[in-house]
Amino acid sequence: MTPLILVLNCGSSSIKFAVFDATADPLPRQPLWNGKVQGIGGPTPDFGETGVAPFAIPFDASHPYRSALALIRQRVGARLDGRHIVAVAHRVVHGGHRYFEPTRIDAGVLADLRSYVPLAPLHQPFALEAIEILLRESPELPQVACFDTGFHRTMPAVEQILPLPWDAWQRGLRRYGFHGLSYAFMATALAERHGDAARGRTIVAHLGSGASLCAMRNLESVATTMGFSALDGLMMGTRTGAIDPGALLYLMEIEKLSLEELGNLLYHRCGLLGVSGVSAEPRVIVKHEGDDGEPGERARLALALYVRRIVREIGAMAAVLGGLDLLVFTAGVGEHNAFVRERVCRDLAFLGVMLDPGRNDADSPVISADDSRVIVGVEPTNEEWIAARDAAAVLRD
Repeated sequence: MTPLILVLNCGSSSIKFAVFDATADPLPRQPLWNGKVQGIGGPTPDFGETGVAPFAIPFDASHPYRSALALIRQRVGARLDGRHIVAVAHRVVHGGHRYFEPTRIDAGVLADLRSYVPLAPLHQPFALEAIEILLRESPELPQVACFDTGFHRTMPAVEQILPLPWDAWQRGLRRYGFHGLSYAFMATALAERHGDAARGRTIVAHLGSGASLCAMRNLESVATTMGFSALDGLMMGTRTGAIDPGALLYLMEIEKLSLEELGNLLYHRCGLLGVSGVSAEPRVIVKHEGDDGEPGERARLALALYVRRIVREIGAMAAVLGGLDLLVFTAGVGEHNAFVRERVCRDLAFLGVMLDPGRNDADSPVISADDSRVIVGVEPTNEEWIAARDAAAVLRD
């Protein structure tokens, strides 16, 4: 029977899954099939997978996440055809200061990971719910946690420490960084595509609904924009990114926002959505830049601020690296929004960045002009393959 690895990537309203053939070494990068449940908890959830058009699904309203996971297991089981799942790999956003390497999960590890829920409330609780269900219903099935924070363990202490009293560091309050599975894939893919250039001064821009930058030297993380939580750094779809803590104190003391209200604001009502009032998606907002009055002004300002924050942080990362050899865009916005890349690179001309418009419009692997001092690329990420690869390594060990 062919052994398979199932990868689960759980968010607050969706579960993405992918199934990989574990017989080959190295593991194939393309899954045998994949899919997702989206709209969990909403009025119209749907399911889609390779070869099947999305369709609406009925849900148990009292246990929507359990229903979603049960549906995925049912659909995966129906396609096994004599093959069997030998492990489930989970993208777990936060490993805290204890977990960096891919780790086989038992009840003790699960209990530890629960303590990090406040640090990643959009993702951590939902990955752990899936883990708990599988531990209870299929205790014999190995489960492996693959941590988004793990890739950044190579950052020097000066990039990890926060300017708080020393005992905060000792308690684990530090800059962890995130999107580690994406950056781990970049470290592999960029070496293959760009050779020695990738081992120099590289910045990867992971721009999706969440967004961050990672500065790499020799394909290892030396700095990143996200810190203690996934709220830090770049402006995002609905999250603020870096913000003056005095503004937060004002909101709580003067405007009397509770801790829960403030958390909801920072995670769900800020960023591109909050400034534009239109959408969290740049490709939607850009259609409103020409609108009259306040709607157009807000759309223009939202995108200008979004680009400005990316440019400012790339400048900071280039300063840490002592220059820039390779700049790469990845994730949903980075891979598919040529106008965002164009505006960012336009403002980075002082670093020697020059785009080829035709290559950029085509989302080519290299979008820089031939005479650009900096190579600029677009590279699709593959977090699921990294998780499957790491789970396979854990099983071998």
